[in-house]
Amino acid sequence: MFDHAYQNYMDHAYPADELMPLTCRGRVRGLEPSRGDVDDALGKFSLTLIDTLDTLVLLNKTTEFEAAVRRVLSDVRLDNDIVVSVFETNIRVLGGLLGGHSMAVMLKEGRQHMQWYQDELLNMAKDLGLRLLPAFNTSSGLPYPRVNLKHGVRGPETRTGTETDTCTACAGTMILEFAALSRFTGDPVFEEHARRALDFLWEKRQRNSNLVGTTINIHSGEWVRRDSGVGAGIDSYYEYLLKAYVLLGDDEFLQRFNTHYASIMKYISQPPLLLDVHIHKPLLPARTWMDSLLAFFPGLQVLKGDIRPAIETHEMLYQVTKKHNFLPEAFTTDFRVHWAQHPLRPEFAESTYFLYKATGDPYYLEAGRTILDNLNRFARVPCGFAAMKDVRTGSHEDRMDSFFLAEMFKYLFLLFAETDDLPFDVEDYVFTTEAHLLPLSLSTSPYSSPITDEELDDSNFDWTCPNTRLLFPDPAFPRNLREPIRGVVDKSCPRPAPYRYVFCVKPFKMTILPAQDFMANNPEHLELLRRMGVSLIHLKDGRVQLVQHATQAVSAVAAEDGVRFMQEMMELSSQQQKEQLPPRAIQIVSHPFFGRVVLTAGPAQFGTDLSKSVRGFVTVAEPYRGCSEITNAEYVQGHIALLQRGQCMFAEKARHIQKAGAIGGIVIDDNEGSSSDTAPLFQMAGDGRSTDDITLPLLFLFHKEGNILLEALKEYREVEVLLSDKARDRVCILLTEEKKSPLLCVGVQSQISTVELDESAAEEVSPAQEEISPATTAEEAPQEEVSPVEQQADSAQPKEERDEKRDSEETKEPRDDTDSNSQSVDEMLADWREDLEAFRQMEKDEL
Repeated sequence: MFDHAYQNYMDHAYPADELMPLTCRGRVRGLEPSRGDVDDALGKFSLTLIDTLDTLVLLNKTTEFEAAVRRVLSDVRLDNDIVVSVFETNIRVLGGLLGGHSMAVMLKEGRQHMQWYQDELLNMAKDLGLRLLPAFNTSSGLPYPRVNLKHGVRGPETRTGTETDTCTACAGTMILEFAALSRFTGDPVFEEHARRALDFLWEKRQRNSNLVGTTINIHSGEWVRRDSGVGAGIDSYYEYLLKAYVLLGDDEFLQRFNTHYASIMKYISQPPLLLDVHIHKPLLPARTWMDSLLAFFPGLQVLKGDIRPAIETHEMLYQVTKKHNFLPEAFTTDFRVHWAQHPLRPEFAESTYFLYKATGDPYYLEAGRTILDNLNRFARVPCGFAAMKDVRTGSHEDRMDSFFLAEMFKYLFLLFAETDDLPFDVEDYVFTTEAHLLPLSLSTSPYSSPITDEELDDSNFDWTCPNTRLLFPDPAFPRNLREPIRGVVDKSCPRPAPYRYVFCVKPFKMTILPAQDFMANNPEHLELLRRMGVSLIHLKDGRVQLVQHATQAVSAVAAEDGVRFMQEMMELSSQQQKEQLPPRAIQIVSHPFFGRVVLTAGPAQFGTDLSKSVRGFVTVAEPYRGCSEITNAEYVQGHIALLQRGQCMFAEKARHIQKAGAIGGIVIDDNEGSSSDTAPLFQMAGDGRSTDDITLPLLFLFHKEGNILLEALKEYREVEVLLSDKARDRVCILLTEEKKSPLLCVGVQSQISTVELDESAAEEVSPAQEEISPATTAEEAPQEEVSPVEQQADSAQPKEERDEKRDSEETKEPRDDTDSNSQSVDEMLADWREDLEAFRQMEKDEL
């Protein structure tokens, strides 16, 4: 297969950059109709030949390799007046030259081939590296996305240098090639620039979620696209952090990767899916489809040593591949085609190889056979292999990208090869994102970046990968992981005809399920949905997503019922959104908070409406879930009960604490890390029957806000809160606490509906310094930064001492006390206005 592709390129396309396999000719930029950004990989430098150099050696074609190197040295020019992609030129051309140099040196040391070689490919690589360096001339250190090979980025003759944005992967996928170039040549300038770009991206990560966006402004460092995933636009940034540690031995890269990886598994990974999220609200999905570039991620997880999710995601990708013959360029969460193209991408083959290496499971050889068979059946044409224009119809595109030869055949050959088939030990090399081979010996080269004195945080730092034989002592275990995923992807008959119902089982009489009666925890309802082709995806914020796929229904009638059910559900959801209750406030009013900590809470569709606030001390109910009779009723009576979400309906919890004599209830989310900052508030629904018997107020807190309340209770034992529809101003809270005239509060309405301690302050609340953040409403953007506000000094004193002091002052000098009180209120109001102005400025910056 490789010979068929390579020889047709050499016969019909060389010295052009790529082969056009349908018309049997070369693709020369400027002579063919423009394909937009895709053509930025073409630089009139025989791209496919350079990209294929080290593949020739791996496949034992040393004679062809030697001839190819001579052709590159004699025919290829790098000083063309042409604008190319910095990213693509780095990974394909610079990486190809370095991989070719590595192979040439290895063969020369074997004393059988390449005895004439004198680092010519390395000299070309350095020439190209110097031509790419002008792209890094930005204030941030992030490279321009394009560069003119002859003129750089400055001046009208360059026809570039005006761009402001680049993708995260484009800026963060330089370190392997540039560091290798520095260490091969002894010139540190290349590695320094690549490290600076990585350092800048790390500094610009979203600090709460530890995720990065997809597109960034190269001058200001502002995120232009704030969706985050592991596919297109970000993929190889994560890959290069881990592989930079492998190649260069710098612990800082591993620490950064582990920090990112923990967030990926917390927010993006929803096994077997990998769904993009917003970096500021990582519990919110950013889209409902996945792109094929994320198929590399199971392979990266193998290098990380996290085998189980790698198996699960790979199995999902394999089933999608079998369903459509190839991975569509993008596919939906119910595994339908979103973008139908397939440019013969190698990422799925890459992950298949790594999983086979990790598990030794012959199942992955069968997956490799599927890839081979589909390539030969559907993509092979007389002049090479043609990309798929539409996987649904099998139509072709006149395109064979260089990465097909650089990567696909490397990974497939390695998958099936025995040790004796390989001319060298691949364990001595690291694969770049283009599968070029760089020797691990570079970590001991003379030049290396100085290690900083900053201590590494070992708490999120995995030093070694686990032994897969210890992970999976039972050979059947990987199979057990794969089985349920196989059923999720393809519940229907194989390859159903489009727009026609397929009958996999005999039709049966459907029971109609009205949308308003649906309960997500009712097994009978779930079975009815399954028969209608409706599946549930449980999101990490506790919500469920309904997806209907007509071909998965048991009959055409059932599919129609499913469509009607989904329409009813959408109408019901729309109606509920129109009837959406506004968020509520839980304000901690006891010492030392005095109303300065306000937590955004979700309302209930039952119980007291909080038009009149409820004030009381909080206590933890037992059992904490509140799903059975409360056993500590003597403590709950007259208090506001704290409960944990889960195991029963909200209304049931409310009835149990009401029976125990509680005056209110607060349900705290059991999903660790959830927050109103990152997830939408929702209303707690009833249990399908009348809730008129529930007369106390019940509010919902996400985990982060609930933890603030629990930590305060742990620290101060007696914590009093105010449940209300809107937070009261803290001036009023203080005056009420100090028994001052409530008339001073008339007309003073709080414009701050959410005031939270941040996570670092949640463990220890100091009366001298607390963190507060502004309101998050439909019109306002959530704030990341917080502003310290200094509390009045006398509020740190015990209440009894303050009362005695003030009583004494009132007796001796009542007039002075009035002045002092007026001054205190004025100061606090001035302080409050200053805070509010700062919040507005932060909001403006955020928007």
